[in-house]
Amino acid sequence: MKIEQFKMERMQSAWENVVDYNLSESGVHPLSLAELISEEERQDLLRLELGYTQTNGTPPLRENIARLYPGSSLEQILVTAGSSEANFLLMWRTLDPGDEVIFELPNYMQMCGLQRAFGARPKYFWLKEENNWAPDLDELARLVTDKTRMIVLTNPNNPTGAILSENEMTAIVNLADKVGAWILADEVYQGAERDGRQTASFWGKSDKVIVVNGLSKAYGLPGLRIGWMVGPRDFILDTWPYHDYTTISPSALSDRLATLALQPRNREKILSRTRSILQKNFPLLETWLQGHGPLFRFVPPRAGAICFARYNLKVNSTKLVEKIIRDKSVLLVPGDHFEMDRHLRLGFGSEEGYLRKALARVDEVLSQVR
Repeated sequence: MKIEQFKMERMQSAWENVVDYNLSESGVHPLSLAELISEEERQDLLRLELGYTQTNGTPPLRENIARLYPGSSLEQILVTAGSSEANFLLMWRTLDPGDEVIFELPNYMQMCGLQRAFGARPKYFWLKEENNWAPDLDELARLVTDKTRMIVLTNPNNPTGAILSENEMTAIVNLADKVGAWILADEVYQGAERDGRQTASFWGKSDKVIVVNGLSKAYGLPGLRIGWMVGPRDFILDTWPYHDYTTISPSALSDRLATLALQPRNREKILSRTRSILQKNFPLLETWLQGHGPLFRFVPPRAGAICFARYNLKVNSTKLVEKIIRDKSVLLVPGDHFEMDRHLRLGFGSEEGYLRKALARVDEVLSQVR
């Protein structure tokens, strides 16, 4: 099996811990251990034996996850090393060479790269910038055929922060059901809505829905590397053995901390913090973008600590980002990493002072390029 270079993650891996300012992150400033747990819980952690855990996630963790998906059982949940491992296992378990997959764009490109690596044939449906990043459902209907194995999307979307309406979700489910296709819904930004209204899940809308989520984005806990998939019982039990070939089990410490984070009271506290950061920081970024006049055009994101802005410069987005890295030690994500050049994805989930200083450095490069 040959894999193509995952351009966005390769750039982030090379630079995110090297630059002075990292605005490539799509989550909020991470929680510290002291913020996450109480002194009593800290003492309990010191007694934790660091052995192998239940490989699909301990029952207490899966019980907390199951609360988020009404009607689900523990056997319908598989805990993974971040949502990225969940996506990998799902592509590996489900796709065969020649399978037709409908893939939403713009999007996080891991799943598309995996589809091609496993020999599937992706077909693309686009969210439309001119329609506030809503999908063209007629276009999608034309793409779906009897050969369609899976429809893959991210909701809320990365990089646009757009959220599908209930009518759009229903239409997508109906198209998939008509041909017996799976829906893979990556919902890792659920809970990071700026208006505080949680995005509806695809869970429960069809018998052939698999939902992926995790603690990296909305929860500000990417270092725990905890994700999960939820789906039909037989599908999850059939996918679990693939996990034996990868990470085997979550780390004991991450499993315990994730269990604490997803306790209802703690979960609400964490998501409230996330939304507070977004509500405070987005106006700062919005003012900065608008202050450049016709240079930028953007649709305000509804969820996630990300804004996908089109720029009016005759320069490739990767070349522009590389210049900003080289000249001012600030990392952004170029739009061509989402198959949309002349765009930038700007993360605004950091601390306010950090964000202001980073944007001031980007200003200096933009003034030179213009």
